[in-house]
Amino acid sequence: MIPTERSYKYTQKRDAIDPLGRPPKEVKERYASVIAQVALRTLHHIFAVNVPDVVGAATFGGFAQAKDKATGQPIRPYLISVSATREAFGELVLAELDPVACVKQKLGALVSPHPYDLEAVKPMVDFENLLKQFAFVEGMDAAAGLDSRPDLIDMTPAEFEHLVRQLFEAMGMKSWVTQASKDDGVDGVATNEDPIFGGLCIIQAKRYRKAVGVDAIRELAGTMEDKHATKGIMVTTSWVTKGGHEHANRHGRMQVIEHEELKYLLKEHLGLDVLISLPKPPPKGRK
Repeated sequence: MIPTERSYKYTQKRDAIDPLGRPPKEVKERYASVIAQVALRTLHHIFAVNVPDVVGAATFGGFAQAKDKATGQPIRPYLISVSATREAFGELVLAELDPVACVKQKLGALVSPHPYDLEAVKPMVDFENLLKQFAFVEGMDAAAGLDSRPDLIDMTPAEFEHLVRQLFEAMGMKSWVTQASKDDGVDGVATNEDPIFGGLCIIQAKRYRKAVGVDAIRELAGTMEDKHATKGIMVTTSWVTKGGHEHANRHGRMQVIEHEELKYLLKEHLGLDVLISLPKPPPKGRK
């Protein structure tokens, strides 16, 4: 919050220090400036990472934690939403510009007209519209039906997809399984609504006994671009080939979860001690 006191005055006669108030208009203007400065500072940190082939653009959404005056329930109104390319941000001289003018006029940000009063704007990353491109199935509790130490290879593909969905939900994300006939190469979708690190995530769930090749990783990369996803995750009971890992690493926004890591995550987040019976163990270094 912006201090409502501009300065203090000592009155010798009363031996007291009295606050001198800041005009309400100035308080609101300074609050708006702080919001713009936080947005610019965050974008600066992102683009300061010297990997232009990986981070070419970034979106920042800034929200406040408050209580809804009508219901008393906690809310998170977005007060600013701004996107910038590396090229456009590189033209800015941060030490010389007016933060509010910059985010509005140069970067075209959506900024609350009355941020001090928590008047919200709609974030540029609109999950509601992004999710309309998928057809989802009703969720099932795949974890509840498992034995004391189940073998994931014995599950049906659908059961495995729902188990992966439950895993991502336990990790704090919202997650869905797509309809098999309308998935467009997508087994699951997850969203992370963190305004800085969040986004739409495409999930491929492969209940495989043998290696997942580079073609599957390329397919996931193409689906990410088609669906405007910020991240792609390949989850498999087996392992991904060396070429697949190399392609995922070059892409920069893909993650591979295989065999032993999957077992660890299921134990850590769902309390499941599972088996994965493969015809042969994963190659060394892929456990």
